[in-house]
Formats: sequence, structure tokens, C-alpha cells
Amino acid sequence: MNTYAGIPEENATLENSKVMLVTVPYDGTSTWGKGADKGPELFLDASENMELFDIETRTEPYLQGVWMAGEVSENSSPEAMTEAVYQKTKELLNYEDKLFTLFGGEHSVSIGSIRAVGERYENLTVLQLDAHTDLRPEFHGSASNHACAVYEASKKHNLVQVGIRSCDIEEMEHVNEAQCFWAHDIAQNERWIDDVLSKVSGNVYITIDLDAFDPAIAPSTGTPEPGGLQWYPTLELLKKVFEKCNVVAFDIVELMESPYSKPTAFLAAKLYYKMLAYYHVKG
Repeated sequence: MNTYAGIPEENATLENSKVMLVTVPYDGTSTWGKGADKGPELFLDASENMELFDIETRTEPYLQGVWMAGEVSENSSPEAMTEAVYQKTKELLNYEDKLFTLFGGEHSVSIGSIRAVGERYENLTVLQLDAHTDLRPEFHGSASNHACAVYEASKKHNLVQVGIRSCDIEEMEHVNEAQCFWAHDIAQNERWIDDVLSKVSGNVYITIDLDAFDPAIAPSTGTPEPGGLQWYPTLELLKKVFEKCNVVAFDIVELMESPYSKPTAFLAAKLYYKMLAYYHVKG
């Protein structure tokens, strides 16, 4: 039995786990850097090579259990993938005592999971950490494109966008400027974390595109944009979101296979584990 991070099987069963992890190795609509379909594999490999004691919280999050809840491998079309992720998420949300987590794949994989979570939880805030707005109604003939990752969420839920530094002019009509924290403003604002927190409340779905981070620390993404988020301030934001709100699900996407993938894969592994630590400490 292959377990998350190589943890003991007793900490990886459905019965003993407070966390569910779904992987979606999909890279069907990316337009520049390809290889996000290898992201889950890279993430899981890196996770097996990290220490399982979290120094900051003085905890071992794996003891709360992480159940590998399966892989969504549908790739016949973007729409079919979205529907498969939606159905898988909907099924797993019946386990109300467990945190739903997903690792992609390109960012389009989040459309289906956000849709399912939004149907289950009222007053949902979607907190998006990303270099790109991803607010196109459709792209290349599909509403299930990676460039459309949070368009649906922006119309249905309280969308808060953080770290944005790339946007097409057609997307600007869909940007809520009061809820969008541009990277160039974050760089000049010492209070940006408090400002973000003021917009985030209630039930929260966190979606993290790894290109939100500066490419100096996360180079292996499909579109590494300069001027991104740094490690410790991002962790501070996430920790405070877990403290303040009811985080009901999160995903991490856009880890790409490349000759330089190991640093980004390890960052993704540590990020996922830190988020588990923050979730359990609050609980």
C-alpha cells in the first residue's frame, strides 16, 4: 500500500484519517509550459522525503491521518475532467468529519471541486493565491480551461484574489478590485495580510496555484511570473485564515515537471503539510 508521505498504514486508512487527498494528474489545456500532469507524482515523491515533525507548531500532522482517496484520471476533454472532479468531490464531501484536499494538475482541475464544495457549504469564500486572475468566461472554446479556473467561483461565491500580477484586459470587467490584491500593491503594503483577512470569512476554500510564489523559490510552474509571493508571509496569511475561518477544503495546483522541478516540488510538499498543521492546531 502506497501511503501519503510514506506514513504508517494505520495513519492512512479512511477510518483513522481526518484528511482526504485526491490527485488529478491533468494537463489538457495549458498553453505554455507543459508537464503539470506529473505534478501529483512529484509532490508525493517530495513528501516522502520531508521530515514529518513541524517545528513551528511542534506537531506531527500525519498522526491525524491522511487518506489517499483516489486519482481522477479522466482526460478525454476538459469538460469531462471537470465533471469527474465534481462528482468525486461531491462523493467525498459526504465524509463531513474530514478535510477535503486536492493536488493537481493544472488549475482547471479546481473548477469541479469548487463547484461541489460551493453546493455543500453556504457563504463560501474562495481564497485564490495565484499570479493570474483566471477569470476568462471561456478560453480556446472551453469554460473548463485553466484560464477560467475561478470565473464560475467569482459569480457564485466571495472570491478573494492574492498575488495577481498577470491579467488580460478582457478579464478586468470580472475583477472585483476591492477583493483583488495585486502583487505590486502587496509589495508596498505592510498591512496586506490584515487587509486580505478582512475580506475572508465563514467557510473557506483555498486554491493555490504555485505560480503565486516568486519563481526564485518556485521556478517549476507553467507560467513563472516575476514579482511573486514569498514563503513566510504566505504562511502567515494561511495560518491566520485557518485561525479565523472554517477552512472546508483546499487545493494546490500547477507543479510542473522540468529539470528544475525538485525545489518547487519540495516547496509544494512542505506547503501542503504546513496547511495540515494549521488545520489541526486550530481544531
